[in-house]
Amino acid sequence: MTEGQLLEQIPVELPAAACSLFRRRLSAEEFERFSRIRLFHITYWSSGLRIRGYLALPAQLEEATPAVIFNHGGSGPRSALTPYTAAATLGLFATWGYVAVASQYRGIGGSDGQEEWGGGDVDDALALLALLEQFPGVDSDRLGLVGGSRGGMMALQMLRRTTRFRAAVTIGAPTMLHVLPPTNPLYRTLLRFLPPGVPPSVAAAERSAVLWADQLCKSTPLLVLHGTGDRRVDPEHALYLGLALQRARHPYKLILYDNADHVLAGRWAESNADIRWWLDHYVRHRARLPKVGPHGA
Repeated sequence: MTEGQLLEQIPVELPAAACSLFRRRLSAEEFERFSRIRLFHITYWSSGLRIRGYLALPAQLEEATPAVIFNHGGSGPRSALTPYTAAATLGLFATWGYVAVASQYRGIGGSDGQEEWGGGDVDDALALLALLEQFPGVDSDRLGLVGGSRGGMMALQMLRRTTRFRAAVTIGAPTMLHVLPPTNPLYRTLLRFLPPGVPPSVAAAERSAVLWADQLCKSTPLLVLHGTGDRRVDPEHALYLGLALQRARHPYKLILYDNADHVLAGRWAESNADIRWWLDHYVRHRARLPKVGPHGA
């Protein structure tokens, strides 16, 4: 088996609840595009494990269609993507004209292995790059990355290891686990999935992007989104990441949505418009990187 090899692709009917949700939220034209996307349950190969995930395709593939890898958040069995949550995330990207794919990660949603929460699961997300290369119709030169919460933390880890993405977005991502007290829920989650023999301080540092922001791929502009009312991941994680990116002269944009929670509830349309613009601008249209460092008047 080769890394990222697609082992299984099973069609999944769009859930009625997802259709009802988007019928209310999207314009008639957008909903018509959503209703014609194709959703699949997939199994692929990663580090010797059979990993489950989801794939969403636009109704019509272009000759060379851009693609997005989505990293979901959460931990444990309840974090697994379902047909509903896959349709609500990947389906939205497909509505925008992207091939969209997501991993369940090892140990989650029927995947082999043990969950590691920012360890070997990063390899499972990176293996999707190889999967997309095998998929007909995907433009492997136009790839985007979106991650929420734990998935945003993993997205930053991926940007430390690859230059393949033209743009990336994080939403409510933890970025400084190394300064959290042992009683903090995020730190306790890290300890819960810590592989044997790995010191907690080392694992925390490996998951804290503020420590190595200068090592992120500088050809991947980063959109950092966070709600000021987030009680799961303090907004300071985004603020300090922004400061680290500024010091590293990494191309980025930081948006804090006032009175928004961990999932940016209440700012759904606004935040999705920001995400879509970022992906369309840098991924779909291959826009030039923004200037960094002091310039202008």
